[in-house]
Amino acid sequence: MVSHSVWIVGTSRSGKTARLVEQFCNWVQPENKYTESFYTKKPGRRKATRIPEFLYLKQTEPGVLVLAANDDNRRELGDIIVTSTLGKYPVRAKTPLGFFQDEVILFWPLLIDSLNLKAQFPVRLRPETEQELATKLWRPQLDEEILRIAGVNESRLVRRILDLLQLAAYSGIPCEDITQILARGLGENTTTLEPEFLGSLLLDWRNWCLERGLLTYGIITELYSQHLLSDRNYQQHLAKRYQRVLADDVDDYPSVARLLFELLLDQGAVGAFSYNLDGAVRLGLGADPNYLEGLAERCRVEILTGPPPESLGGQLTKQMVELVTEPMVLLSLPEIVHSIQTTSRAQLLRQTAEVITNAIQSRQVQPEQVAIIAPGLDAIARYTLVEILVKQNIQVESLNDQRPLISSPIIRALLTMLALVYPGLGRLVDRDAVAEMLVVLSRKQQPPDAINRVSTEAISRVSNTDVINRVSTDIDPVRAGLIADYCFLPHPDRPNLLPVSAFERWDRIGYAATTAYNEILEWLEQQRSQQELRLIPSPISLLDRAIQRFLWNGSNLPYEQLAALRELLETAQHYWEIDTRLRQIAPVETTPHTTVIEFIQLLRRGTITANAYPVRPIGGVRKAVTLATIFQYRSSRRSHRWHFWLDAGSPLWAKGGAATLFGAPFFLRDRLGEPWTAEDEKLAEEQRLKRILADLLSRVSERVYLCHSDLAVNGQEQLGPLLPLVNACVTVISEANEKFRSPAS
Repeated sequence: MVSHSVWIVGTSRSGKTARLVEQFCNWVQPENKYTESFYTKKPGRRKATRIPEFLYLKQTEPGVLVLAANDDNRRELGDIIVTSTLGKYPVRAKTPLGFFQDEVILFWPLLIDSLNLKAQFPVRLRPETEQELATKLWRPQLDEEILRIAGVNESRLVRRILDLLQLAAYSGIPCEDITQILARGLGENTTTLEPEFLGSLLLDWRNWCLERGLLTYGIITELYSQHLLSDRNYQQHLAKRYQRVLADDVDDYPSVARLLFELLLDQGAVGAFSYNLDGAVRLGLGADPNYLEGLAERCRVEILTGPPPESLGGQLTKQMVELVTEPMVLLSLPEIVHSIQTTSRAQLLRQTAEVITNAIQSRQVQPEQVAIIAPGLDAIARYTLVEILVKQNIQVESLNDQRPLISSPIIRALLTMLALVYPGLGRLVDRDAVAEMLVVLSRKQQPPDAINRVSTEAISRVSNTDVINRVSTDIDPVRAGLIADYCFLPHPDRPNLLPVSAFERWDRIGYAATTAYNEILEWLEQQRSQQELRLIPSPISLLDRAIQRFLWNGSNLPYEQLAALRELLETAQHYWEIDTRLRQIAPVETTPHTTVIEFIQLLRRGTITANAYPVRPIGGVRKAVTLATIFQYRSSRRSHRWHFWLDAGSPLWAKGGAATLFGAPFFLRDRLGEPWTAEDEKLAEEQRLKRILADLLSRVSERVYLCHSDLAVNGQEQLGPLLPLVNACVTVISEANEKFRSPAS
C-alpha cells in the first residue's frame, strides 16, 4: 500500500523546511477537495447561502497540526507558512511540549475522572519553582550522607532527580518504571544513589503535585503519554481535529512524539516530516532521533541532496572529519580555513576581536555576517569580546544569553525596596544594597523632547548602562554611599532610612541628591503605612508601584531592562499564585512575609533568568556579530558568511556538557536500561563531533577561522579533538603577524 505521508531526509540547509512548506501549500490548494474543510469550515456552501452560527460550528472539519523543534523555529515556521500562503490560511505552530501542555489543560476534566483527581484548575510550575518545592519536600530525606554519596550539593542533586522524571516521561516510560530502568542501567555502580530511593522520591513528588493541581514539564508529558493518548474519547477528539500533521526537524523530538504521530496515521491522517541527518541537537536532553527515524517506514521517503561540492560544506566536511578521526592522515586544508593561534586565552580573545574589527572596518564582511561559536562561553570571554567590539562601534548579539535576574541593578534595587517596606526582612539588607537602591531609584526624569534630540549615532556609540550611570541619576554612587553610611539604620525586623540631616555634613550631599533622597524616603514611608493598613494587595502591586514611580514614568527604558522588569513581575505573579494555591490546600502557620523572604532568596540564588519575549527584534536583521555556544547556534538554525570557532583546541568540542542530562542514555528507546560504558561514551563523542562539524560547515558560506590558544583559562595545555585541524591550516595568523595586531591596520 502506497503511503500518502512523506518523510523528507537531508543535511542542514538542504531545503527540508522549504519542502515541508511546499507540501503544506499542496494540501490547501484550491484544486484539493479538502481545502475548504481545513480552514474555511464551510464545505459545499454557496456564497449567497447564509448559515446560522450554531449550524456553522457543527460543520467544523479537521485541520493541520504544525510542529517545530523549539520556540524560535516554531515562530519562523509559522511566519514562512503564512507568507507562502499570503495569509489565507492562519497557522498556529507548536513545539511538541507546548502541544502536550495545551492538550493536558484542555482535557483536564477527562484526567480528573480517570485519575480521581481533585477538581481544581491546573497550574504549571516553572522549573525554578519546581526545584524549590521539590527541595522542601525531599529535604528530610536528603541528609549529609546522601549528598556525600551523590557527590553534588543539594541543589544539583534535586535538579538531577527531577530530570530523571522528565527523561522518563519524554521516553514514554511511566514514573513507576524509573526504578527498574535505573537498576538495569546503573548496575553495581556504588558512586550513585539507590534506584529504589530515587524512584520513591519521584513517586512522592508526582503524587504531591497532582494532589495540588501542579504540573511540571515531566508530569505534563507523562499525563499525555500514559493517560490521554490511550483514552478512547481523546483519540476520537484528536482524529476529528487533525487529519494532517506537519513536523519539522523531528530528530530533535522526544519519543512520545512518535506515539502521537503513529496514532494520527493509524486514524487516517496524512503526515509530512523532515529529518536532519546532521541534527540531533537535543540528544541528551530528551530527544530520541533513532526512535523517531522509525516513522520513515510508514512514509514515502524523499532524500534531498546535501550542499553542492563547490560549497564550503561540500569541500571541507569530508577532509575535516578524516583529520579528526584519523590524525595521522597528512592533509592540508584549503586557504578558506584560517587559524588564529596564541599562547594564552586572553591574547586569543583580544586578537580574535581585532581580526573581526579589521574585517568589518575594511568592509570585507558585515557584522550580521559574522558568528563567533564556542563549545562553552564563560563570563570573561563573553565580556571581553563584547567590550572590544562595542568600543569599535560593532554591536554584538548574544544568542539566548540567560543572565540571572539578580545580576541586574534595577532588580537588586527593587528587592532592597521590598525589604525596607515589609517587616521581618532586615537581615536581607546591607549598606551597599541601600546605596545601590538610591542610585537606581533616583533616575532623572527626561522630557520626551530631550529624548528625541539624542541622535541615533550618539546612542549607538554609548552603551545604555553608561548613559544611565553617567547622566540620568540624581544621586551618584559616592553620595549614595555617604547617605547609606550615615542614614541607614540596620535592624533585623524594621530597617530604616533616617532623614538626610542625620548626616552632620549633609550639605555635602547637594540639592539635587537631597531632593531625590527625600522623595524616596517619603514614598517608602507612605508604602509602609499602607502595608500596615493592608492597603497593598501583594508584593507584586508594590513592585509595580515602584516601577511606575521611579523607573518608568514615561521614559524610554533600554530593551534589556524592560525584559528584566517584565520577567521579574511574571516571576513574582507566578510565585504568589503557587503560594496561594498551597495555602488554600494546606494552611501553614507562617506569616505572609515569609513568602517575601523566600522569593528574594530564590532570586538571589540566580536560578531565574531574564529570557525576554519576543526574542527577535521587530524589523530587519539586527546588524550585530552573533556570539553563541555550539548548542545555541545549532538550535537557532542560523547561517553566516564567516565563522570564528573559539577555543578550537578545547576538549569540550566532543563533550555534551550542559546539553546532556544525567541518565539520558538509559531512556533511549533502542537501549532502554542498558548500561552506559566507556566504549559507548567514546562512540557517542565521535558521532557528536562528526555531526557538529557537518552541521557548522553547512552553515558557513565563505570562511572559517580556527581560534586556538595553547593554554586554557586554568593554565592547562589544550589538546582537544580539533587540534589536528588547527595544525593543518595553511594560513596561520599568529601573534607575530603585525597586520592583525593593530585595529588600525
